Amino acid sequence: MSASNTRTSLAGKVAVVTGASSGIGEGFARRLAAEGCKVALAARREDRLNNIVDELKQKGLTAMAVATDVSSQDSVKSLFTSVEAELGPVDIVVNCAGVMYFTLHRSQHWDEWERTIDINCKGVVYTSGAVLPSMLERKVGHIINISSDAATTIFPALSVYNASKAFVHVFSKSLRGETVGTGIRVTELQPGDVGTDLVVNNTDTDAANTIGVTIGKTIDGGGDRNAVLDVSDIVDAGVFALTAPPHVGVNEILIEPRNQMYGDPTAINATD
Repeated sequence: MSASNTRTSLAGKVAVVTGASSGIGEGFARRLAAEGCKVALAARREDRLNNIVDELKQKGLTAMAVATDVSSQDSVKSLFTSVEAELGPVDIVVNCAGVMYFTLHRSQHWDEWERTIDINCKGVVYTSGAVLPSMLERKVGHIINISSDAATTIFPALSVYNASKAFVHVFSKSLRGETVGTGIRVTELQPGDVGTDLVVNNTDTDAANTIGVTIGKTIDGGGDRNAVLDVSDIVDAGVFALTAPPHVGVNEILIEPRNQMYGDPTAINATD
């Protein structure tokens, strides 16, 4: 293997992972720490973050917890100030913070719409904006934005979520264009159905019924192992992008369960 094709080591890199208290974010935080990164876990649930950080430190890994609201400019700015002071300049940002509400627009779930926009859209804008000047100055950095197959496929009862993920999709492409030639890489991951608790807080029963989801349950693919992804599948894809040789830009990865037909609005199944 030539030197130019050598994969990038993550050892010693400083990484910030949002949404790190559960699901895909927690998976990324644990994996990056295991890969040798110094990891800052950011989310609202500080007690959960502290428990994860304690586990990582017991394994001799480097991690810190920072209670963060990604919809707040001040909170995001404070996050990066704290991380740089304790761990050093940030090399990697993985934007996993997100919410997913099934809502019919006629039902007027104003608070859930606002929260979707605040977390899913503002979050990636604020974190990228906070870290980019430092990355540009050092001519190095990698931003991963967790989008969804819903970024480019319309699902019923998910109009606002669809739009928020389309925002992440276009934002990622635009940011990539803005940073071409700077040494910075931007990757968008578009997961299909993943076995997380993302949908358990839904309240619009009519909307959930439209797409075949049971309120308060987790996604499990209806019992079909080939119809739902594990968190580790998404993390593996992200690590593949992060460790690609320096001259390679892994710009987008659409990753879905083998038995999920792309664009199938009945794909999501949620049970106990």
